[in-house]
Amino acid sequence: MSKTAAPAPALRTALTRQNATSLYEQIAARLMEEMEAGLYEPTGRLPSEAEIGERFGVSRVTVRLALDKLVQEGAVVRKQGKGSFVAGRQMRHGLDTLRSFHESLKLQGLRATMQLLEKKVVTLPDDMRQRFAPAVRGLFVQRLHFVDGEPIALGESHLPYRLNDLSWAEVEQQPAYSLLADKMGEGPARADIAIGALAADERLAGALQVAAGSALLLMRRTSYFGSGACCDHTHFYIRPERYEFVMSSTFRPA
Repeated sequence: MSKTAAPAPALRTALTRQNATSLYEQIAARLMEEMEAGLYEPTGRLPSEAEIGERFGVSRVTVRLALDKLVQEGAVVRKQGKGSFVAGRQMRHGLDTLRSFHESLKLQGLRATMQLLEKKVVTLPDDMRQRFAPAVRGLFVQRLHFVDGEPIALGESHLPYRLNDLSWAEVEQQPAYSLLADKMGEGPARADIAIGALAADERLAGALQVAAGSALLLMRRTSYFGSGACCDHTHFYIRPERYEFVMSSTFRPA
């Protein structure tokens, strides 16, 4: 992909004013061509609305219509307080294979990293005690997941107490399933997964750098060893712009 510089915003780019295609559609098409040519790499940031308006000699309203069109087509994402960016590569999480959230990102060739926010031993809430019985204490871990340096998910996990002596660095760098395998000698054999949605409260909005009230995906995952013992209960709060869950199904006649 080309890494040449984006066109200088001050340079006027002529539009066909007699063309039946509206001005904003022409601008959207021009910007799309430039995005496909890689002119806004490596950051992916488009010029500001004012710069685009100056370049094409149109109003901010026309520029917003052009950007709205690109957002609706999935080519551009808006980041509050930062501007408009070329939409990144779509991330996919297969539900028909038991795999950690972090590992599923790495296997797609994405630059995925984690930041450990909290690691502490807690008294398990009542519903957790039922899952981890007879244990009454467990390890609580809160981690931010990043792709290309941008937060895309917050994971909050309850794990077996035996993992409490793992170092901060180990918990920050290894997925939960890997920690379980290394510390307890086996990984999960199965998991129950539920997908839902919720609006970001102030806490989630701050962590994921979105506006309060923004829609988030919620993945609830409970994992079990082959013996049937619960070994992981995690909530993932996920920004949905680039993320989707997929699975393959086989038709079985009734």
